[in-house]
Amino acid sequence: MDFSLVVCTYMRPKALLNLLYSVEQQTLYPNEILIIDGSLNTATQVALEAHEFANLVYYKVTAENRGLTKQRNFGITKVSKTTDVVCFLDDDTILDPHYFQQLLVTYKDYPDALGVGGYISNEVQWEPENGVRTHHYFYYDGWQRKEPLRFRVRRVFGLAPDTPPCILPSFSHGRSVGFLPPTGKTYQVEQFMGGVASYRKKLFDNLSFSSYFEGYGLYEDADFCLRLSKLGTLYVNTNAQLEHHHEAAGRPNAYKYGKMVLRNGWYIWRIKYPNPSLKARLKWHLTAVLLMKLTVLGVVMSSQKKAALSEGLGRFVGWWTVLFYPPSEQL
Repeated sequence: MDFSLVVCTYMRPKALLNLLYSVEQQTLYPNEILIIDGSLNTATQVALEAHEFANLVYYKVTAENRGLTKQRNFGITKVSKTTDVVCFLDDDTILDPHYFQQLLVTYKDYPDALGVGGYISNEVQWEPENGVRTHHYFYYDGWQRKEPLRFRVRRVFGLAPDTPPCILPSFSHGRSVGFLPPTGKTYQVEQFMGGVASYRKKLFDNLSFSSYFEGYGLYEDADFCLRLSKLGTLYVNTNAQLEHHHEAAGRPNAYKYGKMVLRNGWYIWRIKYPNPSLKARLKWHLTAVLLMKLTVLGVVMSSQKKAALSEGLGRFVGWWTVLFYPPSEQL
């Protein structure tokens, strides 16, 4: 298979170089690497010009194509016609040497795969299940990890997700890829993270990333995957591993992030469930309010109280705006 790597970047030259150094160490190297830069300065371009990476092509986009979804759509137009699979990576990831090899072999093992997601290895501490179950842990496929407080509280109120990880519940607010254990297995899913993703190139003849998501593009990956999962099958290969280092540069402020969590979260919920039941609607709102309260209560324990409070306020405003003028574009 010919495969292309598309990296959309914004004001992160150091992180991008670290990613590209790890790409150089791959057992399977991309046929082309497209860097789609939306930076407001030339630091990324200067950094790339000081290093030589095989098969790399750099594009600096203007304001009309700036933003994650716009840059991804721009990148797709530049991908070679001979490409079979397009891989997307966040610019603050670092790859295991076998990442692309494991990702690409999944398409051969599962010919029905429309997309395959990778697996972040450095964010969650998993261990084999020890046989003694408590509410402080989440258990899946013979493994256990600590259960985040928000999920423990949700369980108390009967609002815990009722589907496996990466399958969206009828009231949304599900579990992400971080709740799949490092078993070495490949799991069938409905969604995975866009920053560690790959898709068959032919899909983009009829699909693109939604123009609803602007700038930082929170949940744009969930939107694309949920639309795609209506057409076919998606997988996550837990052997296709990489690290995510959450570079602070280029992220939105806490208030905007909190508002996006609610509005964009509502949007992707209705992508899969355009006409949810009254019970599902009630559970979505109850969960949103509960998580909002937990965010505000977390201010007391947080070392970044201002940011936590700003996110809580953003969630509150986002929730009220959903009630009175919910997102509607392309639903």
